[in-house]
Amino acid sequence: MKSIAALFLILLANNWIVAQEPASTAWQPNTVFAGADGKFEAPPDTAMIQFNISAQENTSRAAFDHASKDAEQVRQILRSNGMEPKSAEIGYFSIQPVYDYNNAKRKLVAYQVTATVTLKLKEFTKIAPILQQLADGKVTDNQSVNYTLEDIDAAKAKAVEDGYRHARESASVVARASGRTLGDMTSASVDTLGNIQPIRPMMAMSRMSAQAAPMAGPTEEFSAQRITVSAHVSVVFALK
Repeated sequence: MKSIAALFLILLANNWIVAQEPASTAWQPNTVFAGADGKFEAPPDTAMIQFNISAQENTSRAAFDHASKDAEQVRQILRSNGMEPKSAEIGYFSIQPVYDYNNAKRKLVAYQVTATVTLKLKEFTKIAPILQQLADGKVTDNQSVNYTLEDIDAAKAKAVEDGYRHARESASVVARASGRTLGDMTSASVDTLGNIQPIRPMMAMSRMSAQAAPMAGPTEEFSAQRITVSAHVSVVFALK
């Protein structure tokens, strides 16, 4: 029985070793394999404005009412820019007590209401006015803008096309060097590597008085960083 068990373990180990060998051992003769990375750069199609609504008062009811009043002002800003308030998404909301820890025994001093809001925009011309109005209204904190690409599938397809073109060019070089010609593709695999989501600084939001001289914002006349989508394409071609 021990000898049979030992033989079984040896066969199992051999099968595992074979399974770990690269797939290249199964390639057919008269073929050539080529792998290449492709990429496609696309301008962002979506801007994500993120900000906080925060209020602190002596009671939870007062803090809630204060935050509600600030949120209503945000809704009015959105409506004035031709946007529905429901287009803004709440990612986090809390009502928390605030304590004074200076004494040995903590003391409840206030309540704070905090909500994080995300607003997606397709019309980039609305970004600066909305941010400026949010800043001037003094009802939000930590405004930021993140540019991203939501229509990622079309960009991935372009990256795959670029990778295939490079792979075919490499395979053609090998075929010519060996005195052969490149035939049809027999198999292929694709691995999209994802995308880079750039972050761009927020637009001009300084609370300058009406009498102050106009000043260009820190990102004015600059373009948003392009988003790079990558793909790796592996192709097997027949050789003639």
